[in-house]
Amino acid sequence: MGKRKKLAADARKEAKKTIYMARLVDNPTSPRKTRIMADVIRGKDVDYAMNVLKYSKKESAEKLLKLLKSAVANWQVKNEGMRLEDADLYVKSIVVDGGRMLKRLRTAPQGRGYRIRKRSNHVTLIIGNKAENNNIVEETQNKE
Repeated sequence: MGKRKKLAADARKEAKKTIYMARLVDNPTSPRKTRIMADVIRGKDVDYAMNVLKYSKKESAEKLLKLLKSAVANWQVKNEGMRLEDADLYVKSIVVDGGRMLKRLRTAPQGRGYRIRKRSNHVTLIIGNKAENNNIVEETQNKE
C-alpha cells in the first residue's frame, strides 16, 4: 500500500471517530412513508426526537426510534467518560434512500396481471454534538 493511500485511510479513520451514526438496511416500508417521520425529526434535539417518535402512530416511527437509540448507544461507546445529559446531542442528518423492490403479480380480470411493487428503504442517521459543531464554526471563522 502506497504512502498516500495509507495517509488517506488514516485520515478517514480519524474523521469516523467523531461521527456517530446508525444505519437501517432493507426496512420493509416505502421510502415515502418513512421520509414523513424523518423530516419531522431532522435537526431536532435527540430527546425531543425520541418523544415525537415514541408517541407517533406511524409504523416507521417505531423503527426510526430504535435506530435513534442505536445511534445514541454508538455515541456512548465512543465517549465513555461523558454523560448523555451534558452532551446536547441533535439529529445532524437523516437520509432515507430507496432499497430493493420486490416485484409481484396480482391476478386481474380478463387474463391480465397487475404489477405490485413492494418497496423497501435504507435509512442513515447521524447525530452530532451542538457544542462540537459550534467549536468547528468558530475555528473556521478565526482562520479567515
